[in-house]
Amino acid sequence: MRRLLFVCVLLFCRAVAFAQDLSVAAAADLQFAFKDVAARFEKETRHRVQVTYGSSGNFFAQIENGAPFDLFFSADSGYPQKLEDAGLTEPGSFYPYAVGKIVLWAPKISPLDLTQGLKVLLDPGVKKIAIANPEHAPYGRAAVSAIKHENLYDQISGKFVMGENISQTATFVTAGSADIGIIALSLALSPAMQNDGKYWAIPDDEYPTIEQAAVILKSSKQKESAKQFLQFMKSSSVQEIMHQYGFAMSSGK
Repeated sequence: MRRLLFVCVLLFCRAVAFAQDLSVAAAADLQFAFKDVAARFEKETRHRVQVTYGSSGNFFAQIENGAPFDLFFSADSGYPQKLEDAGLTEPGSFYPYAVGKIVLWAPKISPLDLTQGLKVLLDPGVKKIAIANPEHAPYGRAAVSAIKHENLYDQISGKFVMGENISQTATFVTAGSADIGIIALSLALSPAMQNDGKYWAIPDDEYPTIEQAAVILKSSKQKESAKQFLQFMKSSSVQEIMHQYGFAMSSGK
């Protein structure tokens, strides 16, 4: 009987230790990298991580209106900064965790020669071009900047198919709804897209730096666990994962 009681107490303690769920709002470019990051964090800490992916601009609006997230990982450092300025974040939690990159991506079977760079978007075979909506997706703004840098915007803007976030943008190309797309390098390096497509890295000097940052929200009820996750993001093992998915380290670290 005493042994049974001990086992029950042990199971209860384990359940309590694994009961602190972290709710994370994350930019869609983190979709694959965070699968690895969250799995490792859960294994090491026994805290569950529930990640919702979407556009940074939409998350910003939701958080302003009280969305119950613990952490916000944005693809644009400007959104967390605005939340901090509004007093909606845990003081001192602002962390520039990575720099994103954009690439041209097309299916392997496509006859398009991506080594032409953005000029390939003028190819007569390109009827639809997928980009993220620049109104609320940082990768969409970067895509538009790169296209304007090459003086192509007026010639091709009528071909745009806009995704609500960079993940949906990638899906447009993989599903055949667009002939080519400008997506995050982190998605192009994911196993599925790497096997099914080809990409060309758009030079960094053709678009503003995609500085990405995270904050802990003041409304979080799991602040200690959130701080633990943010600290975990700074570890060398996690930075290696981020590097594998094409993220550069932020100069603000």
